[in-house]
Amino acid sequence: MTVSPAPRLGGHVLAHALVAQDIRHAFAVPGESYLDVLDGLYEVRDRLRTVTCRFEAGAANMAEACGKLTGRPAAAFVTRGPGACHAAIGVHIAMQDSTPMLLFIGQIPFAETDRESFQEVDYRRMFGPLAKWVTQIDDAARIPELVAHAVDVATTGRPGPVVIALSEEMQKAHVAVPDLAPTPLARPHPDPAALARMQAMLAASRRPLAILGGAWGATARAALRDYLVGHDLPVAVAFRRQSLFDGTLANYAGDLGVGADPALVARAREADLVLAFGTRLGEAVTQGYTLFDLAGATPIVHVHPDPAEIGRVFRPALGIACDLDAFAAALARLAPATVQWSDWTRMLRAQRLAAYAVPDYPRPLNVAACLRELEGMLAKDAVMTCDAGNFATWLTRFMHVRAAQAFLGPTAGAMGYAVPAAVGAAIAQPGRQVVAFVGDGGFLMTGQELATAMHYDAAPIVLVFNNGMYGTIRMYQERSYPGRISATDLTNPDFARLIEAFGGHGETVTETAQFGPAFRRAAASRRPSVIELRTDPEQITSRQTIAQLRAAAAKG
Repeated sequence: MTVSPAPRLGGHVLAHALVAQDIRHAFAVPGESYLDVLDGLYEVRDRLRTVTCRFEAGAANMAEACGKLTGRPAAAFVTRGPGACHAAIGVHIAMQDSTPMLLFIGQIPFAETDRESFQEVDYRRMFGPLAKWVTQIDDAARIPELVAHAVDVATTGRPGPVVIALSEEMQKAHVAVPDLAPTPLARPHPDPAALARMQAMLAASRRPLAILGGAWGATARAALRDYLVGHDLPVAVAFRRQSLFDGTLANYAGDLGVGADPALVARAREADLVLAFGTRLGEAVTQGYTLFDLAGATPIVHVHPDPAEIGRVFRPALGIACDLDAFAAALARLAPATVQWSDWTRMLRAQRLAAYAVPDYPRPLNVAACLRELEGMLAKDAVMTCDAGNFATWLTRFMHVRAAQAFLGPTAGAMGYAVPAAVGAAIAQPGRQVVAFVGDGGFLMTGQELATAMHYDAAPIVLVFNNGMYGTIRMYQERSYPGRISATDLTNPDFARLIEAFGGHGETVTETAQFGPAFRRAAASRRPSVIELRTDPEQITSRQTIAQLRAAAAKG
């Protein structure tokens, strides 16, 4: 005999629907537009943790980072109008980064639609280009159905964000509906004939290059590593995908993205076979779509969960549309191809190690040396979060991410990501060391989320690279308009004193020898920490100074 569920408020049904779908974290800036949901979240507080944030962009970035780290979507809750607009950046990041995520927006009463009611926005139109799916719940009886479908959409195929607006009256309605559990889903597997063809193409190759991107589970990453190492294939990771391959392994060739090693870019142009596993082969990875011939002069094997991405720009010799974890499992069952490219792999690795070597920069603070020291101090399972900016290219050049570590950065190039991402990661996985890397510009966009870290006893360590400017834009400015500095200089606070005002631990580093002790003190404090590195503004990138940029521009 089936027992009908008791009637519940729509806001409570929503909270229970999230629990039923195994959503464990909700990052929220509260608003009157979803009071009944907030009450529902209180009811399930022992099963779903609600984290109160200080800015909607911070909440969305925390949810996005949580999804990157765990492979399961987290929820962000924001109020209508301004709250939704502030959170849009997190949705854009999740879309471009293929991260599962749910954004819930309190909405006006649906009876007031199209009257330009207080804070009214049509979210289907607003978020349509930014999300995998956008919907609005006006009937409380459909909450379990739509939440379950939202999770399915966010996590299948190419993962991504789903936006759900919650009309005000719907949350107050009483409905008797059952919760819905997740549905087991068989993932698309690769065609065995396509895998055999890939192996045949590999056997005929002399200069292959694997490029890794996308989202892979831990088991899949291990299987992928075994295949790539077993075939002695040189491996490049796509833009900000350092988590996908252990950089200390002998076949790691570096990263293809913003600030890539010019030597690796040159060798990639010489490859006679490209194994594009999981990457979209987007603008950053392909150096503005110039790395390969669009018509397919360089044979490409393109593996991606979304068939629409295969051949979207570059015509592959072979396209394989399948789930990435299923693809990795299939790789483990393949008969190995004959390796005829070991000298090529060793050459690419030697180039990587040459770029990784620390130069003797003529300044008291050598950022490269600090990062090399940090690499040795990080926990074996540390989580690193990275903001956008020129400083980030120092990380990818002078640090290697190991197999058990995580590297979270926005391929969308959004500033203001690293601090909330670090806070979200530290809350979601409190047993792991979390270190954020951010420029002075990015820190002052969302650095207030360290108050959230204080509130929840999370202890990320934030490294602020302070050169007193928007460095990336200044670099482009000097290339195009040398010496004409416009809108890129910054005036900053004392970052160490700023975190102390929050109740955290602050350090200021002006010389290389100060960094190691400062980091160890920050880690030992077990409080949210900021280490300000006062870097040389003249050293605009790891390879060029402002004077060199101006000289190059003068030559035309």
